[in-house]
Amino acid sequence: MPADVAVVGAGAAGLHAALEAAEAGASVVVISRKPLTETASFRAQGGLAAAIAADDSPARHAEDTLNAGRGLCFPAAVEVLVEESPGAVELLMRRGVAFDLQPDGELALGLEGGHSARRIVHAGGAETGRALTSRLAELTSRNERIEVLEGASALALWSDGDRCHGVLTDLGPIPAAATILATGGGAALWERTTNPRGAIGAGAILAHAAGADLADLELCQFHPTALSRPGDRLDGWLITEAVRGEGALLLDADGRRFTDELAPRDQVTAAILDRMAADGTTAVDLDLRPVPLGRFPTISRTLESLGIDPAREPVPVAPAAHYLIGGVHTDLEGRSSLDGLLAVGEAACTGLHGANRLASNSLSECFVFGSRAARAALEGPGADPAPPEPDPDPSFPAPTEETRRAVWELAGPIRDPGRLEALSSDPYPLARLIAASALARQESRGVHRRIDRPRVDPELDLHHNVVGPDEHARMDRWPAEGVRVRLTRA
Repeated sequence: MPADVAVVGAGAAGLHAALEAAEAGASVVVISRKPLTETASFRAQGGLAAAIAADDSPARHAEDTLNAGRGLCFPAAVEVLVEESPGAVELLMRRGVAFDLQPDGELALGLEGGHSARRIVHAGGAETGRALTSRLAELTSRNERIEVLEGASALALWSDGDRCHGVLTDLGPIPAAATILATGGGAALWERTTNPRGAIGAGAILAHAAGADLADLELCQFHPTALSRPGDRLDGWLITEAVRGEGALLLDADGRRFTDELAPRDQVTAAILDRMAADGTTAVDLDLRPVPLGRFPTISRTLESLGIDPAREPVPVAPAAHYLIGGVHTDLEGRSSLDGLLAVGEAACTGLHGANRLASNSLSECFVFGSRAARAALEGPGADPAPPEPDPDPSFPAPTEETRRAVWELAGPIRDPGRLEALSSDPYPLARLIAASALARQESRGVHRRIDRPRVDPELDLHHNVVGPDEHARMDRWPAEGVRVRLTRA
C-alpha cells in the first residue's frame, strides 16, 4: 500500500497532519497502534494557547514562552508558534471543533501557569483532547484520500541511513515518499507518570535507529499536580493546571499556602519538592474548594470515585513525569536530519519549549507545526520507484518495569550524576540516551535539576543537546539571530 505520506501516530498532531496533506491532494496512510479514540491526545485536559484576546498579542505570548523556557527556547520556533496559533484555532473551528464560549458567543479564554493573559482555548472544560481528537478522527475516517490502519504497529523505519523510504509495520512494509512521526512523547518511561503506558518515546527510538538526530532528551517536564495515591491505579492521574487558573491553592502539611500556583511549571514543581522534603511528606495538598467545580466534571467524578470530595477536602498531589520536551530534532517545517523523515507534536523537538514548556503551548504546537510538516512532506521528491529491500526481521523493544523504575529513580526531578551513570547501560535505548544527555548538561535549568550543579550556567543559554546515531551527546548553539521576538530571562 504505497502512499505519498505515511503518518505514524493518530493523536492530534498526526490526524491534523494527515488531513492537511490529504486536503492538499496527497494519498495518506495513518498507522495507529490504538483505536483513534484511545490516543494520548484524547486524554489531554489542557487547551490551546493563542493570543486572541483584545488585550493580548503574539509578542506578549512570546515573552511568556521565553520566560518559561529559561533561556533555552529557540526564538524562531517561538515566533512561528505565537504568530500562527490564532490561525490554528480558526482552522479548527472551521473543522467543526466546538470550543467553549462565553454567553456573548466569544471564545472563553482560560488562564494557566506562566501566562500573563487569558489565552487558553478549551473544549468541554478539561476535556479538550477528547473534543479535538474525536472531531479530527471523524474527519479522517471520512476522507477518501486517507487510509487508517488501526491496530497496526510500526516496527522500524524503512531507512538506508541516507533516506527514509517509509515504515515497516507488523502488517508489512508501507513505502512512502515522506514519513511523518507523530507518535507522542516518552514520559511513561518514568515509573510515576501522568501519561498512558504506551508513551515510551517510540518515535525517538525509531528515528534514532534509522539514523536521525535527537535533541534535548534530558528535558522532561514533571507536572506539579498529579494525584498521589501510591499503589493505586490512578496514582499520577493528572489534575489540570486550569484549576489553579480558577483559584485552586497548594497547601503544606500545616495547611498553609507556600508558593505561587500560577508560576511556570518548573518553579511550582521545585517548590513542591522542596516543601515535601522540609515537611517529610510524600505529597502536598491541592485545595479545590475555591474552584467552580462544575467546569471540571471529569475531575470531580474521578475524585469522588476514589472517595475524595473536592468540595470539602484537599487532594494529595505530587509531581509526575508529564511531557518529554526532547525528541526528534527537526527544523521549523518538521524535517529531521534524515531525508524523507519528518516529526511533529511531542515526538519532535524544535526548541520551542526551551528548558520548560509553557502550559498549553503543546496542543497549539501540534496544529501549527503539523500544518507546516504536511506542506513540507509534499515538497520533497516522489516515492522511489524501487526502494531498497527492507530489513527482513525488524523489531521494536519495550521497556521493562525495571527500566521505568530506574528512569524515575535515577533521572527523576532531582538528579545525581553519580547515579545517572548507572542508567547509561540500561537495555532500553532511550533510557541510555536520556542519561547521556542529562550528564552532558552540566547545570540546573528549567525542568533539569542536578544536585552537583544547582545554578544556571549563562554560557549554556541557547545551547541544546543533540544526539546522533553514535549515542554521543553534543552541545550545539541554536542561533537567536534573524527573529523579532526578544529574549528575556525570568
